[in-house]
Amino acid sequence: MYMLKRTLQLKSKSYPLFLLLGCTLLLQPSITFADDSVWYNSSDPLKTEALTPPAIPDGYLEGSACTAINYDKVLTLADVADAALCNNPQTREAYASARVQAAQVGIAKSAYLPSVNDNVSGNLNVALPEQTSRSNPYSNLSNNIVASYLLYDFGNRDANLENARQLLQAASATQSSVVQNVLLNAIQAYYQVQANIAAIEAARESERASEESFKAAEARYNAGVSTPADKLQAQTLYAQNSLTRITAEGNLKTAYGTLANVMGLAANQALKLVARTSVQPQQNIDQDINALIEQAHIRRPDLIASEAQVKAAQASIEASRAAAKPTISVAVSNNLQDGSNLSFGSNSALGVTVSIPIFDGYGPSYKIRFAEANAEVRTAQRDQLRLQISLDVWRAYQSLRTANESIRAATVLVSSAEESSRVAHGRYKAGVGNILDSINAQSALASARQQQIQANLNWNVARATLAQSIGGLDNAMIQSLPEGSNQQTGLSPLERQP
Repeated sequence: MYMLKRTLQLKSKSYPLFLLLGCTLLLQPSITFADDSVWYNSSDPLKTEALTPPAIPDGYLEGSACTAINYDKVLTLADVADAALCNNPQTREAYASARVQAAQVGIAKSAYLPSVNDNVSGNLNVALPEQTSRSNPYSNLSNNIVASYLLYDFGNRDANLENARQLLQAASATQSSVVQNVLLNAIQAYYQVQANIAAIEAARESERASEESFKAAEARYNAGVSTPADKLQAQTLYAQNSLTRITAEGNLKTAYGTLANVMGLAANQALKLVARTSVQPQQNIDQDINALIEQAHIRRPDLIASEAQVKAAQASIEASRAAAKPTISVAVSNNLQDGSNLSFGSNSALGVTVSIPIFDGYGPSYKIRFAEANAEVRTAQRDQLRLQISLDVWRAYQSLRTANESIRAATVLVSSAEESSRVAHGRYKAGVGNILDSINAQSALASARQQQIQANLNWNVARATLAQSIGGLDNAMIQSLPEGSNQQTGLSPLERQP
C-alpha cells in the first residue's frame, strides 16, 4: 500500500515535468527511435545512394536487371553468366562495399552543416509521508539548445570530402573489377564442363575401339594364329581406356560442382547445358598489342580503382595538415530554467570560437608523415599494377594466338590419327598387321582427341581472358562466344549426370 501511494504521488508531482519533456521531443520530427541507446535519422537526406552504381553495373547482364532463372531448362553461357552475377556473394559484397563508401561521403558532407544539440535535464524532490511537515516537494527543468557551425578550418573538410569521393570511385571501380572476375570464372567453369563432356565422349570412343581390338585379338588367339602376348596387350589397352573413361566421368561431376558454385548455387544443383559447337579458329588475330595494352590502361577497372586510391591518399595528406591548424566556429545557444522553487529564466548567447592547437604530443606531425608514406605506397601499387596489366594483356594475347594455331594443328592431327587407326585395325583383322601397330594407332588417336579438346578449351578461355585483361569482358563479349546466346537452345542438351 505504501509503494502504491508513493508511485501515485510521483506521477502527480512530475506530470508538468514529463509533459514538457514530451513536448520537447515532439519538436524534433526528424528523430526516430532506433533502440534503447541510439537515436538517428535513417533516411538519406544528402542523396549518397545515388552516387553508387547499381548492384550489377550496366552492360554486364543480358537484361536490365536480375531475373529468376529456370534451372530445369537448357542453359546457355549467357544464362550461366547472369546467374553468377546475380547469385554469387562476391558481387553482393562488392556492392555493399560501394554503399559503405557512399555513406562515408555523406559523413564528410555532414561537416558542412551546422550541428544542433538539445540538452534537457530535470529533477524532482519528492517528500516522503513522514517528511511532509518538514519540506515541500519541488521540481526543476533545464533546457539548453546549442547550434554551432564551423566557419573555417584551412581546408580540412574539403580534403576529407575529396578523400571520401575518391574512395567511393575506387569502390565503384572495384565493383566492376569483381564483376568481371566473376564473369571470367563462370566462363572458365562453363567451358571446363564442356571440355569434360567432350573428354568422356572421346574416352568412350577409345574404349569401344580398344574393346574391338581386344575381341579381335582374342578371336585370333583362340584360332591359334596369334600369341598370348597379342591378346594381353590388347586387353591392357582396353583396361587403360576404361580407366580413362571412369576418371573423365569423375572429372565431369567435379566440374559441374565448380560451375554451380560459381553460379552461387549448391554444388549438387542439377544443371543442363546446350550442346557444344565446334570452334572455328580465326584467320587473323594479329592485332596491335601496343594498342591493346593502352586500351587496358584506360579501361581496366582495377587500375581506375588504384588511381582513385592514390588521389584519396593525396587528399588525406591535405586533411592531416589542415587538422593541425586553427579552426573558427560560431555558436548560438539558448538556456531555459523553470521549476516550482525557481523563477522562470531564459538566456541566449551568440559567440565565435577560435581553436588553436598548440601541442598534441607530436601526434599531428606523425599523422602527416603517415599520410605521406601511405600516398607513396598507393602510388607504388598503382605503378606495379600498370606493369602487371601489360603482362596480363601480353600473356592473354599470346595464349589466344597459340590456341588459334593449336586448333588448326589438332584438327589435322585428329584426321590423320583416325585414318591411321582405321587402317591399322583393318590390317590386323585381315591378318596382315600386328597388334602393336593397332594399339599404337589407337593410343595416338586418343591422344589427338584429347589435344583437340584442350585446344578448344584453351581458345574459348583465352578469348575471355584477353577481354578481361583489357577491361572489356561484358555481356556483349559473352554473346560473341560459342554457346553464348539462346540461338543454340535447339541443340540437344548436355545434362548433368547424377
